[in-house]
Amino acid sequence: MKAFLDTSVLIATFYGDHVHHAASLDLLLRYGRRNTCCSADSLAEVYAVLTAMPGRRRVGGDAALLFLSDIRRKLSLVWLDEESYFRAFEEAAERKLDGRAIHDALLVRCARKADAETLYTWNTKDFLRLPSATADFVKQPDQLAT
Repeated sequence: MKAFLDTSVLIATFYGDHVHHAASLDLLLRYGRRNTCCSADSLAEVYAVLTAMPGRRRVGGDAALLFLSDIRRKLSLVWLDEESYFRAFEEAAERKLDGRAIHDALLVRCARKADAETLYTWNTKDFLRLPSATADFVKQPDQLAT
């Protein structure tokens, strides 16, 4: 698996006027389903973000579902088993990570499970605070090697 896309990348592909749209869309389309994946949990995050955005950026559930179906066609989905989830919670508690970090920790675990070479995100700083996420593993889509 070459690339794991986090929620920030997926959201940027949805909005054509998003500052990171072009780089995110290029990454989404670059490798194909066999070599690109995301977490099944990210689908829930994407749905939540799209349907809760303020003002004109908010979309209805039907539009969000169409986008999720498109993601599902273009990317392989990765999810954790019960033991992996609970281990992530234990590690977060041991390391005294704040509440937001657990989502990032789960995504890193999914990326590692998929044997992804790179986890792409627009929130590199958030991921790099995790011990299992290194600078050579976590990158922004605009750092994509051609």
